[in-house]
Amino acid sequence: MTTLHRVEPPRTAVRPRAVARAGLYALLAANVAVVTVFFVQAGFASNALIVTGRLAGLYAALLMAFQLLLVARLPFFDRRIGMDRLTSWHRWVGFGLLWLLVAHGVFIVFGYAQASSMGPVDQLVDLAETVEGVLRAIVAMALIMVVGAISARYARRRLAYETWHFIHLYTYLAVVLAFTHQVAAGSTFTASATATAYWYALWGTALGAVLVGRVVLPVGRNLRHRLRVTAVVPESDHVVSIYVSGRDLDRLPARAGQFFLWRFLTRDRWWQANPFSLSAAPDGTHLRLTAKTAGDGTAALRHLKVGTRVFAEGPYGAFTTMHRTRPDTLLIAGGVGITPMRALLEELHGHVVLIYRVATDQDAVLYAELTELAHAKGAELHLVTGPAVPDKLAPRDIATLVPDVADRDVYVCGPPGMTTAVLRTLGDLGVPRAQIHAERFSLAG
Repeated sequence: MTTLHRVEPPRTAVRPRAVARAGLYALLAANVAVVTVFFVQAGFASNALIVTGRLAGLYAALLMAFQLLLVARLPFFDRRIGMDRLTSWHRWVGFGLLWLLVAHGVFIVFGYAQASSMGPVDQLVDLAETVEGVLRAIVAMALIMVVGAISARYARRRLAYETWHFIHLYTYLAVVLAFTHQVAAGSTFTASATATAYWYALWGTALGAVLVGRVVLPVGRNLRHRLRVTAVVPESDHVVSIYVSGRDLDRLPARAGQFFLWRFLTRDRWWQANPFSLSAAPDGTHLRLTAKTAGDGTAALRHLKVGTRVFAEGPYGAFTTMHRTRPDTLLIAGGVGITPMRALLEELHGHVVLIYRVATDQDAVLYAELTELAHAKGAELHLVTGPAVPDKLAPRDIATLVPDVADRDVYVCGPPGMTTAVLRTLGDLGVPRAQIHAERFSLAG
């Protein structure tokens, strides 16, 4: 009889995600306190509206710097929190930033208008003409409002990612304009040498984080590894696997469950970045991604030539074994969401159950591989087929397939509707939230 030895995941007093999240909260709270102290030290204006407007402006500047940190793609935070959560926080913080900027402008203009007995519009024009930096602040505000409008869910769904991303880049111009406005007109900025040094350090750190995370690291890694396509393997009529190799891949800090933003440097695709998960655990010699070739952009993947240069940003994502809390695991995948699960199944220790939800048997991508791998690892593989309605992953169904589901870590990846339904089901089954791991692989919220 073969004995299955269960390997306990490393246990720590505080989980990595909680540590990173608490660190971000503490960082923001500490800077709010520092900014408030500098504001008080600078002294108050006689007009309460102006005082309120200045404070709103300072907090807006702080949130703007925090926004940059959230999307800097720094490995420490990304591996512990995940790009999807960081992007979601960035989006909601962005709306808070927008309202603070509106409050800053409105209170300042009405405050000065009250003091000068001018109308608000005339006062705004006067400030733009006579006070250095105000016109730049108005332009920055307009840019942020445009970016905020296209980031609203209704507009975002109707824009191609490349269009949305190009417009979103104007945020960096807004940041520069806002900073120069603060330098020119911010009384708190110039109140003391300490305050001036603080603001320069804050903006320098935020912009430096973006430069490191989004330029230096990706460029450096691609120069080191020199990735190229080594094989293109059709898995079905609409799914293709692409094998990528390069130099020193054993030094690339990629883990099963993570994804890259892939750019294939052909004449018609070099400008497109697509997020695809690794569909096999990294082995130090090659990387594999498996993609559904349904849209115009991804359909061209089937025709990539061996030897095509690849520019890959990443690895990204917290959908890894780093966050395990239990020795046994349940993987629930839907459709092409099986790709990170295939990689995780290869890496996981302990007893693993994989539930694979598809419409028909023909839609079960990589099923032969999964069957072989599950047999080798002593894992259970359940293929669940049928239409979306009725729900075949309802609480009773999952409890029947996996009676000890509440004692396992559960990883979920699939279409948004399925993922949302399964997460609700897991809650109904009493699975603790700390044991549930799900990540939406997308470039923007």
